[in-house]
Amino acid sequence: MSHSIQDFIELIAQLRHPDKGCPWDLKQTYDSMIPCLTEETYEVIEAIQKKDIANLREELGDLLLQVVFFSQLATEDNYFTFDDVLNDVAEKIIRRHPHVFANAMAENEEEALARWNSIKALEKSEKQTQSILDNIPSAFPALMRAQKLQKQCSKVGFDWTEIEPVFAKVEEELQEVRDEFDRQPQDRAKIEEEIGDLFFATVNLARHLKCGAEESLRKANHKFEQRFRKVEQKAKERNTKLEDLSLIEMDFLWHEVKEEEK
Repeated sequence: MSHSIQDFIELIAQLRHPDKGCPWDLKQTYDSMIPCLTEETYEVIEAIQKKDIANLREELGDLLLQVVFFSQLATEDNYFTFDDVLNDVAEKIIRRHPHVFANAMAENEEEALARWNSIKALEKSEKQTQSILDNIPSAFPALMRAQKLQKQCSKVGFDWTEIEPVFAKVEEELQEVRDEFDRQPQDRAKIEEEIGDLFFATVNLARHLKCGAEESLRKANHKFEQRFRKVEQKAKERNTKLEDLSLIEMDFLWHEVKEEEK
């Protein structure tokens, strides 16, 4: 059986029917659905990273469900409908691609991106904002938001133009963490503040090196997880448990795994 997008919209509306709907779906609000939206977004990302195309198809459906569900909530509140969402994004795509849908020219991807950004900047300048940072969502993951904040400030010249001061800032912030720990090892709030400054400086270094901070850490997490699982397997092959090994013994297994990767 084939379903259209309109069928799907009506399906979600049925879930929210006051008399015939689902009790769980009827209890949901914009705020309560945020964890679902976050989870489904990251599951799409994971499917892409694993190149699991079959699962990607399913996860994209789950993500679409979130979009339609939020639109249904807005429809019930007389804010907007799914059709409004669709029309807005379609008009945005057309407006920001004059080299496709009008007579403008873009010879390469750099020119296309520059045109997109200039049109986007013009649109935002027409809105009432007090700061160039107003349009950066506070709900972004912290690493991503740090990179967005830095990139936005760089557009008005608030940025280093050479790499050495960026390296130096990371080293400075690391030293300040150590100094604060040596001075007041029990002051967790102050140490946390200094750690935050270190993270922010490291994100800035990643940006200057043209690396995505969020993606870099995601890959590091994956690498660590894979290596640790192999350490667990090696311990199992030796008929022992990790908790029964000393740190030196576990470190030996860790280096063994690293050598096998070469």
